[in-house]
Amino acid sequence: MTDWNTNEPIYLQLRALVVRQIMSGHRQEGNAIPSVRQVSADERINPVTVSKAYQLLVDAGLLEKRRGLGMFVTAGAQQQAIAQERTQFLDKEWPKTIARIQELGLSPHSLLGPLTRGVDE
Repeated sequence: MTDWNTNEPIYLQLRALVVRQIMSGHRQEGNAIPSVRQVSADERINPVTVSKAYQLLVDAGLLEKRRGLGMFVTAGAQQQAIAQERTQFLDKEWPKTIARIQELGLSPHSLLGPLTRGVDE
């Protein structure tokens, strides 16, 4: 069972979880995902919450409904999810990060130093 945080609606957290699973390859293209009822029972959350999360993923083109069969990860979903998450990061999260870096007076060198150590060595 997932530990849901109280700062964000559960349907958005569930959506993000499925996106991460698609990006990592845990949920592979063409494969079925657990049903709304299954997730609802396993996670002890309202089926409407699960449906809402799944609908967001359908709207984003990452899942598709197959009548009588359930929900499936679409072809190309992994690359599409990565592209969507990159755009989300660059448009929404990165500007906040830049503002915070500036507030703290950090330099690009001090931030990138730990990432680049050992790369050229």
